[in-house]
Amino acid sequence: MRIAVDAMGGDYGPAVVVEGAVAAAREYGTEIVLVGDKSAIEREISRLRAASLSITIRHASQVVGMAEAASLALRRKRDSSLRVAAELVKEGEATAFVSAGNTGAAMAIAMFVLGVLPGVDRPAIAVVLPSLTGYTVLIDAGANLDPKPRQLIQFAVMGHVYARDILGKPKPRVGLLSVGVEEGKGTDLTREAFEELRASSLNFIGNIEGRDIYNGECDVVVTDGFTGNVALKISESMAEMMAVMIRQELARDPISKMGALLTKSAFARFKKRVDYTEMGGAPLLGINGASIICHGASPVKAIKNAIRVASEWVQLDVNEHIKTALEAEAMLGRDGREGGRE
Repeated sequence: MRIAVDAMGGDYGPAVVVEGAVAAAREYGTEIVLVGDKSAIEREISRLRAASLSITIRHASQVVGMAEAASLALRRKRDSSLRVAAELVKEGEATAFVSAGNTGAAMAIAMFVLGVLPGVDRPAIAVVLPSLTGYTVLIDAGANLDPKPRQLIQFAVMGHVYARDILGKPKPRVGLLSVGVEEGKGTDLTREAFEELRASSLNFIGNIEGRDIYNGECDVVVTDGFTGNVALKISESMAEMMAVMIRQELARDPISKMGALLTKSAFARFKKRVDYTEMGGAPLLGINGASIICHGASPVKAIKNAIRVASEWVQLDVNEHIKTALEAEAMLGRDGREGGRE
């Protein structure tokens, strides 16, 4: 198993990405191909004294900028580190690729180079969020701003498989994000998707509200990419605000500082539960290959754990399970239609 890592992606480039890859090679024994400017990568490898690890370098002469249009990156940068990493997966030289680079470009390149799985119209970004009962999968988190109802069903199936295989949920509860739990609430998109989800074989619990993302009532939250991305960004901002406010209050007076010392271990456990770097990044589900997209500002720990999750995805054969689940739902839909005609 070899994981291709876009060494030039993200806000910090090779300095952080290479260190994260080195940490993964050391801790997990993962074989890694670092893709990007060879001299820059070699400098980081030397700095980290990692020449003896199972890490190879594939030179790529171009870099996709974080704000660069995906269409331009696809057409004009055929030797970008992001594209070369995806091509290594296509050619069988790597089993997955990881990037903290431009999300739109990563999705466009993955679709163009690797294609999508049978039964998938468009891939979706699945973000793993903390909840009172462990973790919840939010899908789609920004890849598809205006999907069709049938695509929401595909997202639900892919999210179901990911929650089951990666998060260990034996029968994931799937909910449809709406403005109320009542059956008729929501947009035309959610109302139509509701009926199809109810007729599916998934463990569909109906409409859910935003608060259900975190209270543990649901394991997979299905929504369009516009709503999902807004929900994600609000959540990230809220988490940052709460962390700052807690630090401010704990440092306000001597008694609070003493209390902070007494509860230091509890706060450390809390931080770990809500730390997005524990999962590393968001899988791009539906691609005919394995791809983990990391936050542009990902630290070393996030890169390391993204490589771990990519390895788990390949080991557990998640894509084959997604294909099987989509085929089963398609068959169920055909049987239902034929039964209705009879």
